[in-house]
Amino acid sequence: MDATEKRIIEEIDAKREEILEFARDIYTHAELGYKEFRTSGKFVEKMEALHLPVEKELAVTGAKAYLNPEKKDTISLALIGELDALRIPAHEYVNPETEAAHCCGHHAQMAGVFGAALALTVPEVAKKLDGQVVFFATPAEEYGEIEFKNRLRAEGKIRYGGGKCELIRIGAFDDIDLCLAHHSAPVDAIQIGNGTGNGFVSKVIRYKGKAAHAAGAPDKGINALSAASLGLQALGVNRETFRDEDCVRVHPIITKGGSLVNVIPDEVVLETLVRGKTIEAFTDAAVKTDRSFKAGALAMGATVEIETVPGYLPSLAEEPLPELRQAAETAAPEKEIIRLNRHSGGSTDVGDVQHLMPVYTFRTGGIRGGLHQVDFAVVNEEEAYINTAKIFALTAYYLLKDGAARSRELAGNYQPVFKNKEEYIAFMDKFDSTETYVG
Repeated sequence: MDATEKRIIEEIDAKREEILEFARDIYTHAELGYKEFRTSGKFVEKMEALHLPVEKELAVTGAKAYLNPEKKDTISLALIGELDALRIPAHEYVNPETEAAHCCGHHAQMAGVFGAALALTVPEVAKKLDGQVVFFATPAEEYGEIEFKNRLRAEGKIRYGGGKCELIRIGAFDDIDLCLAHHSAPVDAIQIGNGTGNGFVSKVIRYKGKAAHAAGAPDKGINALSAASLGLQALGVNRETFRDEDCVRVHPIITKGGSLVNVIPDEVVLETLVRGKTIEAFTDAAVKTDRSFKAGALAMGATVEIETVPGYLPSLAEEPLPELRQAAETAAPEKEIIRLNRHSGGSTDVGDVQHLMPVYTFRTGGIRGGLHQVDFAVVNEEEAYINTAKIFALTAYYLLKDGAARSRELAGNYQPVFKNKEEYIAFMDKFDSTETYVG
């Protein structure tokens, strides 16, 4: 290691307890998307304590802290952490006020970004960085609570349900050239690189029927729940038409099933995501999904309103970054390093950023159990938090040293899908629609 690498490692090791306190605090105070006010405030407090200029309230709760802003014209590198959690009320460390729990490891990302900031802001390290570093806390990566997000849309607070999608729209990525991202993984290794992932659109399906006495006069009503049940059955039959290679996933939930057991349900609401490996795949599946729910309305004589909102674009395959491998070897020489190169049926708004600029991803362990599951647990804080901070910081150093030549090479050679955010916004808005079908 050179002197700067050693200084980075020493600083993170010296501030280990501060990083762990930060991680534990976020872990036990989880918040849901576009509601992460406490988490964002904690991040901002830490960044301001490092005397960094900070932008707040970006896409409701997002925040950016800047190191070396005078060097932004050379190159600008973002270290991305995600603020939000999942609603898993039975988790051991659920936040009782929000019913949210960090069962995807976003708190580990935030700890890694914070730990990297502690090291990179050391004056003798910062002066070796020939570019701007943006410590970026992003909201609402977990795409849920669609009705809540649609209310924010109606209030003009957001246009997109995904935090990074909204940040792109408002220009918060305009001053960034490339990004580093992280995820937790239940493996005893460090993973670098990234495979592909599904994109999706989101839907709220609202059936309208007619209330009546459920026992005394059921013939006078129109059962919206029955219409929804038939729609779900039609969707189930349509599943055999989804091609295996398209990795289609459609997974509805009923968020309102009626008001009283002795009243024919006159309103039933469902939410679903319609995912696929390609834009063509999830578009085709979305048409079949709409058709299925219309069939339920037709059978029962109900009305169905289908509101479609753009979700995430498919995530793109990513070659492992040699600098990430070097950082992993330096930070945790005892760990095996694995190249990740497979397709995931899940989705992330990191894919949307990839359509505009390069993003390089790594995964650290220290957890067990399933992602998005109640048995998720942090079992090794060194791996989950400290190694993450070291890899973030070391990779930033490798990319920005020596005139930031490596960063400028990566950004200059990248071929984005969209030339600018305006092209991206125009494309996303094609998936924004509301249709009412009277059965």
